[in-house]
Amino acid sequence: MTDMRTAFIDTANALLDENPRTALVLADISVAQFASASHRHPDRVLNVGIREQLMIGVAGGLALTGLRPIAHSYATFLVDRAYEQIKLDLDHQGVGAVLVSIGASYDGSAEGRTHQSPGDVALFDSLGDGWTVRVPGHPDEVAPLLRNAATSDDPIYLRLSEQRNAEAYPDATGLRVIRRGLTNAPLVVAVGPMLDPTVAATEGMDVTVAYTHTPRPLDTPGLRALANTDVVLVEPYLAGTSSALVSRALADVPHRLLALGVGQTDLRRYGDPADHARWHGLDADGLRRSISGFLGSVGG
Repeated sequence: MTDMRTAFIDTANALLDENPRTALVLADISVAQFASASHRHPDRVLNVGIREQLMIGVAGGLALTGLRPIAHSYATFLVDRAYEQIKLDLDHQGVGAVLVSIGASYDGSAEGRTHQSPGDVALFDSLGDGWTVRVPGHPDEVAPLLRNAATSDDPIYLRLSEQRNAEAYPDATGLRVIRRGLTNAPLVVAVGPMLDPTVAATEGMDVTVAYTHTPRPLDTPGLRALANTDVVLVEPYLAGTSSALVSRALADVPHRLLALGVGQTDLRRYGDPADHARWHGLDADGLRRSISGFLGSVGG
């Protein structure tokens, strides 16, 4: 069964062959998977070694020459470590790139805190509203999102994860209703791989569940059309990352918001991704406790 990383590698290899504008900048991660492409396109597949800041600087330079660079590594190295270069060499220069991460919030939890990046999307938010953020929930969403990004000159962050939903929704750029509640039912928005745990957690509840793999830009019209008094936001990164955007979109609508995601506190624990989902209350049981407590009832 194909995972998101494999889907990215297969699609990026194809893009390098198909489109002479496509370039790839690596920092030792996934180098073996692009070895053949580097022989075919030595001027467009570059490995800078364990120098993530340089990777972003090179991507910015390639973008200035008219190429469409893809930079790839673990989220914590690609975003957290290289944030200043993203801010200066891409954002401040006004050039775009496709940044593709693996590892997500805690896929690499067995490696410790060095491989955990729950705050990556919040860092992009600090740059303003120019970045598009894609958070696929299924491997089959990766290829169309990457191909779409490769045809653009905009700055785009593609956040891959080992966690996946059972079904793909490639068209869920905006909010797609997965399960509709009764009139005026609370709205539960699940981002990326949080859809399946959210659907399981809300089984039997009178709520509308909507899904998106594109939290930036937030689908404000869709949110306003679906939201009533109570809104629950379930994100696979830092809890509350999208709270300000939801509140701004609903500024003239009386509402309550529950924002669920990875907790602010560093747990200082290893474990596997399932452990961390449970510790942060992001498994189905934890989500059900939080959502039912917020809404006051688990019944329909």
